[in-house]
Amino acid sequence: MIVDDDNEFRRLVGMTVKSQDYELFFAQDGVEALKTARRELPDVMVCDVMMPSLDGIELTRLLKADERTRNIHIILLTASSDSEDIERGMLAGASDYFVKPFSPLDLLDRIYAVLAEKGGK
Repeated sequence: MIVDDDNEFRRLVGMTVKSQDYELFFAQDGVEALKTARRELPDVMVCDVMMPSLDGIELTRLLKADERTRNIHIILLTASSDSEDIERGMLAGASDYFVKPFSPLDLLDRIYAVLAEKGGK
């Protein structure tokens, strides 16, 4: 699942991930992502931190607090490299924290790593 309020960024990350034949879901903000994640239960979510209405860190907290969604691996992908934001994201339950700009191959490696941890493809 790709969550970002920037359409072009969602498209770019989606193209990167789609090349690996994964089923994709998209959300443009944290509220939509929460609803979609609860309905679809994706294995991995690549999520921006800075979004209107519900940011990625709070979204992570909510998903990790819910028994049905707590096993979703969340990779926070954001422009903020602030160590405080990284710590907040990891404490909220993120599996990884990745800073923009990013290499698509590095992102795929991180997705593979969390899927391998989960026992998936």
